[in-house]
Amino acid sequence: MSDTPEGTVHADVLIRRGLKLTHLRLLRALGETGQVSAAADLLAMSQPSASRMMADLERIAGTKLYERLPRGVALTEAGEVLAGRARRITSELDDAGEDLALLSSGVRGSVSIGAVTAAAVDIVLPALQTLRRSYPDIEITVLVDTSDRLAEGLATRELDLYLGRLTPALPARSVELRPVGPEQLDLMVRADHPLLSRSSISLDDCLAFDWVLQPQGRLLRQTVELYLLETGYGLPPRHVSTSSMLVTLALISSTDAIAPFARSAAGFFTGEDPRPSRFAVLPVDQRMTVSPYSVVTRSEEPLSASARIVFQAIMEGVDAKRA
Repeated sequence: MSDTPEGTVHADVLIRRGLKLTHLRLLRALGETGQVSAAADLLAMSQPSASRMMADLERIAGTKLYERLPRGVALTEAGEVLAGRARRITSELDDAGEDLALLSSGVRGSVSIGAVTAAAVDIVLPALQTLRRSYPDIEITVLVDTSDRLAEGLATRELDLYLGRLTPALPARSVELRPVGPEQLDLMVRADHPLLSRSSISLDDCLAFDWVLQPQGRLLRQTVELYLLETGYGLPPRHVSTSSMLVTLALISSTDAIAPFARSAAGFFTGEDPRPSRFAVLPVDQRMTVSPYSVVTRSEEPLSASARIVFQAIMEGVDAKRA
């Protein structure tokens, strides 16, 4: 006679029904690609084999996990739940394999980090230069984006860590923060902008020209607009909104438009080494400052061995910035 109370679900019910690691890897790939054929390619199996394996997984789960669409497939609510677990389990196993490889054959692995623009130039770039010399076998992927996007990447484990700000996408108890500092802003223009020929420049002078701003709601734009309003200036009457740095640079290089940039990024684009830059910073008296950012990691799980090496290099850059 069983000692298990009636109605109790065994913790290993899916394993008892035949769940295998390949099922989880396939479901993860299906969620990431949205196509059975693409998921099959990622696992080096045929599409019919992948379809049969997904049918087997639905039998094991006892529910439908995906729906076929005119183009590709979409996970059901149950599929999304199981795919989230699959991502976490397979990522943990990948990290375990990486750690074992590091112990047996030296430092090797892949690390994904994110950064807002100022941190990418000030901290990540110097760290990468050091890491490429000292740890050439660590493959590093860098995503430069807004804090909202970076926080999502950390939450879904696309990123191992990021340099940015905490957002509602990440509960405070799920992360650890190492503060870095605020971002100072400069106003950047093309090197032969008409304002640069004047002996003095005010923000009123700047507002007579077109501006290139981030989309509404982005932190940098909010900072600029709040500063202008709090200091008694109006908002730029004419502006273009874009999240693309390439488009921003193209606009200010070919027109008289003005764009706010993180000071470190502006310094990178306006430097004169090895030849004179196409851009310049307007010498206008303003104190636009974006709120402080931090190095953000997940608190509920340790970094992999290679990610710890990258994290240490990042923190050395943070310490150098503070010095």
